[in-house]
Amino acid sequence: MEDLNKSAGILAMAGTAFLWSIAGLFIKVIDWNPIAIAGIRSLIASVVIFVYLKHLRIHFSFPQIAAAIANAATMLLFVSANKTTTAANAIILQYFAPVSTVFIGAILLKERARVEHIAALPLVAAGMILMFFDELSGGKLLGNVLAFMSAITFSFYFVFMRMQKDSSPLESILLSHWLTAGICILLSFFLPVPHVTPKSLVAIAVLGIVQIGLSAILFSFAIKRVSAVQANLIAVIEPVFNPVWVFFAIGEAPGINTFIGGGIVIFAVTAASIISARRGEEVVRPNDLAGEAKPCRQELS
Repeated sequence: MEDLNKSAGILAMAGTAFLWSIAGLFIKVIDWNPIAIAGIRSLIASVVIFVYLKHLRIHFSFPQIAAAIANAATMLLFVSANKTTTAANAIILQYFAPVSTVFIGAILLKERARVEHIAALPLVAAGMILMFFDELSGGKLLGNVLAFMSAITFSFYFVFMRMQKDSSPLESILLSHWLTAGICILLSFFLPVPHVTPKSLVAIAVLGIVQIGLSAILFSFAIKRVSAVQANLIAVIEPVFNPVWVFFAIGEAPGINTFIGGGIVIFAVTAASIISARRGEEVVRPNDLAGEAKPCRQELS
């Protein structure tokens, strides 16, 4: 039962990354300032999450508020990074997050990264760099710093969400979208009025309802069943899907670097997830002689 539960969490996290990946495709058809897009998207997503929850459990605990702030900060920093550096730089630097999650999770959660997770990290890094190698550039210090900061806040988001594995972490996501929507809508008053068209309305609805709303529900399910490190590692398959959407939308075929790099990322994440799902869990049994508890291995079939 435990390994089935973990497998369900892995699949839910993969589904989350899949839905996150459609953002670029739909954002491209909306001719609005990124701040306005982020604000309206979060506002719509908050309605979806609110309706799904039915009964809110907002208790303002440290993990609940910290996760909300970390997620809001990640979204705002990433939007800002995309405005001040190349998209490739922003993506590469934000997906430094699995590495920082290893250390943050070990300190705050006492969750030790498995050998398969550590082994997957350099492969993922190599695959990502290969995918975006032709688009990487220097000389964008501010944007690169903002993207790197978004990786750190992204790590904290996973860790603080994982802290709520025995409760309901979805309220943190709801709070984060209220916070993001409030900040972005306020800033929008100082920006040009968005040009509203039927196409932009459909696109923003898809972003809010599916790309953010539905993915939030899947993520809250996943993070209760897999470690923060593993969840963050699975999330790196998000940019691998982006060239697929571009191909279907405008027929632009991915280059050979994209194929090879994306293949490396998918292989590393899939292999680590399969090994993790099959790994025996540690259980604690009382020691009859010393009256203490000692961990032992239990292989799950």
